[in-house]
Amino acid sequence: YGAEVILTETIAEAFETGQRIQEEEGRTLIHPFEGANTVLGTATVGWEFARQAAALDMNLDAVIVPVGGGGLIAGVAAAMKQMAPGCMVYGVEPEGAPAIRRSLDAGKPVKIEAVQTIADSLGAPYATPGTFSVIQQCVDDIVLVDDMAMKRAMRFVFDNLKLAVEPGCAAGTAALTGPLRDRLAGQSVGLLFCGSNIGHDTFCKQLADTD
Repeated sequence: YGAEVILTETIAEAFETGQRIQEEEGRTLIHPFEGANTVLGTATVGWEFARQAAALDMNLDAVIVPVGGGGLIAGVAAAMKQMAPGCMVYGVEPEGAPAIRRSLDAGKPVKIEAVQTIADSLGAPYATPGTFSVIQQCVDDIVLVDDMAMKRAMRFVFDNLKLAVEPGCAAGTAALTGPLRDRLAGQSVGLLFCGSNIGHDTFCKQLADTD
């Protein structure tokens, strides 16, 4: 389509390159997870989730959201806490990219040394102030899952829902069947599925690599 595509070795370098281009060429950077408008946009997902649950007479006890830089969960949690205050909001990050979990532990946004996960859509190298402040206020907990758990969840989703999803999209299922299983047993839980950007070969290879 005529775009100039600049490839980098890591996601951290991609963010640095975007920042440099913005400054050098006077462009506007549409940040994927920082900024009030970004959070307002993702809040519409939480609004829609809560409205659909209400239309089905479902009283959700919890919602699980995959987390990269936190833009999606910040908006979803902000909306859910206003529309369904009793609903717990849990985020799930890859063990190899725990920027938000580490930030919560530190009490401030932090940068992680390296991103090492197959869930590239959740591989944010740092947390940002605005989004992180919303997460601190509205998100109840962030749990971690490893790559194998996401691969197993991809297979589970494919076998049971016939959906071909990327690892990041399967992270919520990995959390529900893993670290959140006992905590949420017997409760009404909503899972937010976000991400099917995966090629056929990669999808088949990752499913074949489950034990």
